[in-house]
Amino acid sequence: MTPQPNPQVGAAVKAADRAHVFHSWSAQELIDPLAVAGAEGSYFWDYDGNRYLDFTSGLVYTNIGYQHPKVVAAIQEQAATMTTFAPAFAIESRSEAARLIAERTPGDLDKIFFTNGGADAVEHALRMARLHTGRPKVLSAYRSYHGGTQQAINVTGDPRRWANDSGSAGVVRFWAPFLYRSRFYAETEEQECARALEHLESTIQFEGPATIAAIILETVPGTAGIMLPPAGYLAGVRELCDRYGIVFVLDEVMAGFGRTGEWFAADLYDVVPDLMTFAKGVNSGYVPLGGVAISGAIAETFAKRPYPGGLTYSGHPLACAAAVATLNVMAEEGIVEQAARTGAEIIEPALRELAERHPSVGEVRGTGMFWALDLVRDKETREPLVPYNATGADNAPMAAFGAAAKKNGLWPFINMNRTHVVPPLNITEAEAKEGLAALDAALSVADEHTA
Repeated sequence: MTPQPNPQVGAAVKAADRAHVFHSWSAQELIDPLAVAGAEGSYFWDYDGNRYLDFTSGLVYTNIGYQHPKVVAAIQEQAATMTTFAPAFAIESRSEAARLIAERTPGDLDKIFFTNGGADAVEHALRMARLHTGRPKVLSAYRSYHGGTQQAINVTGDPRRWANDSGSAGVVRFWAPFLYRSRFYAETEEQECARALEHLESTIQFEGPATIAAIILETVPGTAGIMLPPAGYLAGVRELCDRYGIVFVLDEVMAGFGRTGEWFAADLYDVVPDLMTFAKGVNSGYVPLGGVAISGAIAETFAKRPYPGGLTYSGHPLACAAAVATLNVMAEEGIVEQAARTGAEIIEPALRELAERHPSVGEVRGTGMFWALDLVRDKETREPLVPYNATGADNAPMAAFGAAAKKNGLWPFINMNRTHVVPPLNITEAEAKEGLAALDAALSVADEHTA
């Protein structure tokens, strides 16, 4: 679709937003939201006719792009048949969505509890783990993000937790492996893996294994920096959980449904958790939906004992119809395979070439359509381009980089000193190259702030 400028309507949309909408994670008077007129495929546009290639996939959820006609049609058909119905009943779209998800989850994660999104999926997964074990504590990693609800934000590791951290949520944090900024003075992936597992086991032992209900990890951390765990780490965590009777929870809200070039990131590591959370890509974000995939052992805990939890909109028919259509489209069009192929053949080589040419790129890491560039002032010292959790003037280099990307028609995903490359999984080769060229130009602005 060719954007048709309509600045008068755009001004009205913007005025109403500024008057009445309270935005998340923001100081309300310091933000300037773009008024968006439409979106299709890998692009969206504003009311002035400016078009942007979306390298954020919304919030890393439009895995099949915007307005896929088959998913839109499925939502319309479901709305005409049954717009909504209570969760205590068996509904065709809900049953079929659960079946299709269970077909793709690893191991025996065959029971699906539907939620409205990723944060409440984490809430319920941890509640299930505590009820299953009778234990109070949860272990989570410092470099992590698990959602904005009370429990989910408390198991989060990044600074968004700080203002909401009560210190009484039963959460203990540990360092997960990340060789580029190692906390273990490691020089190789093997050392990083071994020392991270030793650190985790020491944490378990000093906290008291009998007090720990669950360990929760993002299979591949998302907004924290897309750090792929080294070979053997997740298997090692699985073994520690088995040894100490701890529930292993993998958070696949961002990494799941093809983002890493596999249906789930857990498939990259041949590991099966006890509980797995999902959302976002399950229906490309067209209607809010999340959930928990539950192992047989934990499902059995609630076979004759009521599970004390639920949501009014659990398994909403419109959301589930969108999920059914999305999963079928992904299978029919080979979108997961396309993500793996585009990542390996186009995105990764281009990003590594950018890293060779730009002094601001300290490290490239990722897989599939899930990539991050760690931006630095100095490649040798690895000093970040901006300080940890920088704001205002301290964040000026990243702000300049982001402005340059947008000027070149690329909408970037920026978090702290990182820019992420997370476009729709079915982005075309031409679109990917267009975005990478715009990223190249924007990195030249970041280079101006290097040593």
